[in-house]
Amino acid sequence: MRDGFESRESWPFECLRCLYVWEEDYLVRHLADEHGNEVEIWLSCGVPVQPPWSGTSCPACGAYHLTSFPSGYLARHPELLAAPEPRALAKVPILPIKDIEPPAGRPPLQRRLLIALGLPLAAFAGYELYQYVVAPAIHHH
Repeated sequence: MRDGFESRESWPFECLRCLYVWEEDYLVRHLADEHGNEVEIWLSCGVPVQPPWSGTSCPACGAYHLTSFPSGYLARHPELLAAPEPRALAKVPILPIKDIEPPAGRPPLQRRLLIALGLPLAAFAGYELYQYVVAPAIHHH
């Protein structure tokens, strides 16, 4: 690589999942070799990273479904940055299925699912068996 220059870019983002708004600063190294081939190297805090349009995720919820604003947009609209800092999602205890008791007089969920799915499947298989095996054998005699 022979020729090159650096530029600083600020990219404002909004998460389309949680609506968090933030801005990330990048240092972009623009390089060209002796054949005229150009390449950009994107740096964040001195570390090479993917360009902002490729693989950026929301620091609040981790989603990858984002939108970007034009450069300088948040400087003209500071009210968008008034959103609270990202916070951890509340931990909700999850009870194991074995600790949940079915209502009195009802069979457990697994048995009800087996009945709900098994009976129609057994009826369909029985009908197909009758139609293609038993019925032709009866009519040929």
